[in-house]
Amino acid sequence: MVQRIAVLTGDLVDSRKASDPKRLFEVLDATLEAITGRYGGQSERYRGDGFQLALPDPASAMPAAVLLRAALIRHSEERQRWDARIAVAIGKDRWQPGQGVSEASGEVFVHSGQALDAMSEGSAHLCLVEDRPSECLALLTRFVDDLIDGWSRYAAEAVYLSLWHEEPQQALARRLGISQPSVHKRLRAARWPLLDDYLRHLEQRFKDNPR
Repeated sequence: MVQRIAVLTGDLVDSRKASDPKRLFEVLDATLEAITGRYGGQSERYRGDGFQLALPDPASAMPAAVLLRAALIRHSEERQRWDARIAVAIGKDRWQPGQGVSEASGEVFVHSGQALDAMSEGSAHLCLVEDRPSECLALLTRFVDDLIDGWSRYAAEAVYLSLWHEEPQQALARRLGISQPSVHKRLRAARWPLLDDYLRHLEQRFKDNPR
């Protein structure tokens, strides 16, 4: 059955410069496994630092991309920032949950890969391409990409936990072992309210246009 899905194609940034590449790949693999389990998708890592995820619900695509980048940044080394380039593509395909990513070759998979290749020529780390293009949404995604580029490890951790657990700041403070004002400060530094509004806007957009 043909339906709209999301495909995320990405690669690690400067992975060869990592002083502890084993730990870097462990973080990537664990995060991919957690995200695909949460959203019912499939993932595969290839070419060492490359990866691809297929998700059955387009509304989960950008939260998954943000979670992945936040996980890498929060676990960064002291002197090297860990991050990834991620191209998110939304489109129709016959792929179904349970089917391996390597078995798929539809247009949405191709478009995601092409978008990642295009990003390698510039400084962008996140992009969104749709079968129903929106210049406004593409511009908003560029702003979000720039926002994430400015995160510290602490800000990334706060965003990751906020997205993953969806609980109030007081609960996050207990989880992190810090005060609620400190959590608020980290989320404010990450521009969390703006990011949250962006993700909610995307979720509503895909719910309003499911096919």
